[in-house]
Amino acid sequence: MKKTIIPHVTSLTIVFLVLFSYAQIGNAQGFDRIEKERMKGILNTVKNEVKKNYYDPAFHGIDLDARFKKADEKLDTATSTAQALSIIAQCLIDFNDSHLYLQPPPTTLEVEYGWRMQAIGDKVFITQVKPKSDAEAKGLKPGDQVLSVSGFRPSRKELWKVLYYYNTLSKRDKLTLSILHPGETTPRDLEITSQLQKQPQNITFTTYFLFDDPFYNEENYKHRLWNLGNITIWKMPSFALDPLDAEGLLNNVKSDGTLIMDLRGNGGGYVVTLERLVGNLFTQDMKIADLKGRKPMDPMKAKARGKGGFTGQLIVLIDSGSGSASEIFARTVQLEKRGKVIGDVSAGAVMQAKHFDEDAGSSTLIPFGISITNADVIMSDGKSLEHVGVVPDELILPTGTDLAAGYDPALARAVELAGGKLSAEAAGKYAKYYWK
Repeated sequence: MKKTIIPHVTSLTIVFLVLFSYAQIGNAQGFDRIEKERMKGILNTVKNEVKKNYYDPAFHGIDLDARFKKADEKLDTATSTAQALSIIAQCLIDFNDSHLYLQPPPTTLEVEYGWRMQAIGDKVFITQVKPKSDAEAKGLKPGDQVLSVSGFRPSRKELWKVLYYYNTLSKRDKLTLSILHPGETTPRDLEITSQLQKQPQNITFTTYFLFDDPFYNEENYKHRLWNLGNITIWKMPSFALDPLDAEGLLNNVKSDGTLIMDLRGNGGGYVVTLERLVGNLFTQDMKIADLKGRKPMDPMKAKARGKGGFTGQLIVLIDSGSGSASEIFARTVQLEKRGKVIGDVSAGAVMQAKHFDEDAGSSTLIPFGISITNADVIMSDGKSLEHVGVVPDELILPTGTDLAAGYDPALARAVELAGGKLSAEAAGKYAKYYWK
């Protein structure tokens, strides 16, 4: 089964983030000669796998040998495992490729910061705050604009660096947020203590670094259908489900009604599920996109289901968390004039990747992973969505005030386009966030 693994990111450099963070690392491991050699082994493995498998044999003009030689020299001066892993990660981040990244060795330390943030338009906002957390006690609220995280100023294109760094490379017992409450003009600095949890030594390795923690509630990953008369809302959190299951969910939608596919926060999943879903929504066989790799690759194709497919009105909701398969699906709907796309510009992270499970060491093996891009996705208009994303037909962005009140103007607008009525306040009650 073909897969696409999505980090919900657009890759840029994190070197300046790393520089100011080294001095703050409180849980640095002992970094002796053996550990340094292990890090160099990881670096060498990463280099070899990229050299063999990266979709562009010219590596975007990057001198691969020179880049990794420089990183090897930097490892000679590294003083901690966290610093060494950041040096290795930087080699891949410099490619500016959303699907090329290091999954570092897992640790026994897991962290829950007690809040979630998201890029909305050109700003970053707090979207969720965990009840009874230190974040709530300190006064952090949904709708607060995030001006900085421990000195780093996030932007739409660079937000992923914070997620990747603090969730994966350097988990912290506390972070300082500079935030701006809705309606206020003076920023506030909040030092928020994290919830740390030690895991057993025999921990499970996973390729999905954004969900690699015991605090994530799987309820958020469930597909949900709601009916409003002749309108069906499908909250689809991922394309990582069996294509027959996706078709089964679609069978519950009235064929002559309106389907609102909510792909907000959907980072992608299986290509085969994307192809099956498109085949159920279009009346003709079609090529979705070409794959540009080192070797000729079969394009993404959809075979029309024919009788029993959904032929009603289609509306697609996307946001900055919609990546890969979600973006390809939304753009296909636009290009084929099958329906309307509303919400925020998508992630612009559409490359296809393969994950490689590796290990380092001799007597003690340390697992780690590498996500390596094996193809660019070229849509039927001849363009790639990488770093661009899907621009909605209607840009509908919640404000900080909307987030604070729990309103969802985008879903309300989708229902309005479908001929129904749903207030932004009522719409906000549909997609509940579950904390663990």
